[in-house]
Amino acid sequence: MNEKVRKGDTRRARGNRTGFTTGACSAAAARAATCGLLSGEVPSSVVCRLPNGSEASFAVLDGRVEGAGLERVAHAVIVKDAGDDPDATHGAHLTADVRWLPQRAGEIALQGGAGVGIVTREGLGLAVDGPAINPVPQRNIRDNVRAVAGDHLAVDGLEVTISVPGGEAMAKKTLNARLGIVNGISILGTTGIVRPYSTAAFRASVVQAVDVAAKQGQTSVVFTTGGRSEKFAMRQLPTLEEACFVQMGDFVKAAFATAIKRRIREVYVGAMVGKLTKMCQGLAVTHAWRAEIDRDILADAARSVGAPGALVEEILAAETARFAAEKLSRLGLTVPFHRELASKAIRRLKGQYPGDYRLAALVCDFEGHLICRVDQHEAL
Repeated sequence: MNEKVRKGDTRRARGNRTGFTTGACSAAAARAATCGLLSGEVPSSVVCRLPNGSEASFAVLDGRVEGAGLERVAHAVIVKDAGDDPDATHGAHLTADVRWLPQRAGEIALQGGAGVGIVTREGLGLAVDGPAINPVPQRNIRDNVRAVAGDHLAVDGLEVTISVPGGEAMAKKTLNARLGIVNGISILGTTGIVRPYSTAAFRASVVQAVDVAAKQGQTSVVFTTGGRSEKFAMRQLPTLEEACFVQMGDFVKAAFATAIKRRIREVYVGAMVGKLTKMCQGLAVTHAWRAEIDRDILADAARSVGAPGALVEEILAAETARFAAEKLSRLGLTVPFHRELASKAIRRLKGQYPGDYRLAALVCDFEGHLICRVDQHEAL
């Protein structure tokens, strides 16, 4: 057997510097602004308590206080540092403006300003028409403001407005619009810390998207691995509502576990050969850094549809699943090869994620054209 050809170690070295969530940065900005409101001067740095109970120091930018007495308004900015896991909001200016609410003792009213998304659909755990500031960040912001304000809240309350300059443009790089969040980003984070390459925000958005579909009464979801496969799936299933389509990316386990929990009746998977093979492998997360393509699966599928032995050996030594797909295409074996992989994937997924749902695989080529559809009853 030929030695497998590799471009390099897929588990290549990555940075491990942690960063902070939008929620933690918002809480730090709110705490700094509250300090300024009380003292008349916003500090150049602030120590903020995170949702996980730890504390972190943040540099404060553009600190200023305007007005006097109960008309005073304090302003503070924290620049988000996502560490070695930069995302669409890396470098965002999380901004807090804090003012008094006279005679509203103990109240801390939280508002969303420009660049913070507005919730337009149920199913997110947030009030419709309210700001897209998730529950944990909401509590964390209020806790930090309360820690500073203390006895000052005995008579008057405080209004905290969180804004993100440029947030509307950042949101276009996220799944917010699909979830029903418009005009800005979401303020997120359950611990306050961003772990390098954890992609926790993306995983959370997958879970959230399935929750939204279920809340709307949808009984079908379509999991795709990216934008191209999603557009392809939408063309194949034109009668389904947009909310049914969920870009699960690499998060197979999160997607299926949530669909089962929400009692979704029909699950479709739209994918190309590479991710389809990863599903055959039973990977909970299909990112390239987690595991290589299993060439044995590709070779077995090729062998079962009549590929010559020499080609099977080439597939075993190749670097990518695409190599196998292109070679088999030249032999006119595209459809049977992909049907074989899709059937293997369905069997593996149903075995790993048992439940009372019907599963179908929609397979496309690299241009987003249909190769085949395989339904559960054909594969099992």
